[in-house]
Amino acid sequence: MISQENIFVDTSAWLALADNDDTHHRKAALIFPSLLKTYRGLITSNLVIAEAYILILNELGHKAAIDFLERLKASPRILKIYSTEEIEASAEKILIKYNDQDFSYADSVSFAIMKKEKIRKAFCFDKHFLTAGFESIPK
Repeated sequence: MISQENIFVDTSAWLALADNDDTHHRKAALIFPSLLKTYRGLITSNLVIAEAYILILNELGHKAAIDFLERLKASPRILKIYSTEEIEASAEKILIKYNDQDFSYADSVSFAIMKKEKIRKAFCFDKHFLTAGFESIPK
């Protein structure tokens, strides 16, 4: 049964899914199908997609990067939220609040989106989501 809850998907998860040699590939590949069955939507952002695209391009080449974009577009369950002025203002407040952390701008935009959309869980392999108060899948 599909939950009414959404889950956020981070760059680290997209990269792990795309790269067979990634440390987290096996775990990501095992978890991803269950996420599709469990959550209403898999939410990501245009900044996460841009970040994942360049990492996949650099690690695996042009075809793999384009395949990544095509797979995202093909899935009606994967929803992309675009960064807006409002979201970025919230993200900048997060960066100021967590001045002792090395959050990327994309991370802080992700956190702002998650707060706005009331998303508590992220499919990620990035400790920053835990630091910011979210639940990480896998744990």
